[in-house]
Amino acid sequence: MVKFKYTYDENSLMNNIDLNSLFTFIVVAREHSFTRAAAQLGVSQSALSHSIRRLEEKLGVRLLARTTRGVSTTEIGERLFNNLSYFYEGIELELKALNDLKEKPSGTIRISAHDHAANTILWPKLSKLLPEYPELNFEISIAYEFTDIVKNRFDAGVRLGDQIAKDMIAVRISPNFRMVVVGSPIYFATRSKPIIPQDLISHNCINLRLATYGDIYSWEFEKKTQKIQIQVIGQMTFNTSPQALTAALEGYGLCYAPEDLVQKSIEEGLLIQVLDDWAPISPGYHLYYPSRRQSSPAFQLMVNTLRYNSDKLNKDD
Repeated sequence: MVKFKYTYDENSLMNNIDLNSLFTFIVVAREHSFTRAAAQLGVSQSALSHSIRRLEEKLGVRLLARTTRGVSTTEIGERLFNNLSYFYEGIELELKALNDLKEKPSGTIRISAHDHAANTILWPKLSKLLPEYPELNFEISIAYEFTDIVKNRFDAGVRLGDQIAKDMIAVRISPNFRMVVVGSPIYFATRSKPIIPQDLISHNCINLRLATYGDIYSWEFEKKTQKIQIQVIGQMTFNTSPQALTAALEGYGLCYAPEDLVQKSIEEGLLIQVLDDWAPISPGYHLYYPSRRQSSPAFQLMVNTLRYNSDKLNKDD
């Protein structure tokens, strides 16, 4: 890498010239008018005239001449204008480019989320931004535990609405949804359907071991004012939902899953929903992030893209 070192020279003319006055001269010479230049620079004409006069005194030459038609450059002024305007225009273009870059969504945003939220909310919405913003990157990390997004340097996380710390900003990104119990026709071919949650004790249920709870996840049920948690048993235990759903589809047991995740399989007859009147409602997913998080254009774009429509929320819920 080549390094340039500026050596101070007390006799150098550059040390005595205000660069702002040079820029002022360029604008006046370009506009051929003190009035238009003053308006463009946001200063008074008298201040502008004073700046030019001071520059001419420093240089010891006359740069501008007033005529009945306005302002024109002298021969020396024309030379200075032609040689300097190129550099100043380059500076203006570079500053504009930097400002555009600052305002244009770019960079990497790291998000910690459950695979259900990642598959049904984050990917469908955020993937649509990728073609329009090629300098914008998303890193989505699947986690079932309560990730400390600050400690682990995530920009944001996704959790159910009742699981977010009060010192975080939370933005709803999904409607409420139900958790349902499903099994395949193959499974129910030799077993009766459960009528109440307690009937699950005699069924082969597919368990989830979640780091969030530190143990096997208890299935939750709700009917009017009744709330029940059942610790089910079965031959298979997974630590992620997709594998549990696959096992249910293949007839190995009952699965407890978000309704939207199994709705298509139910409609196609691949799964049968049971205990419908006991299905509890989860409070929907929220994007959360520290209140001190600076809202960059990229981050704000992500938040606005994921934000759930409140009008639709009221209609659905």
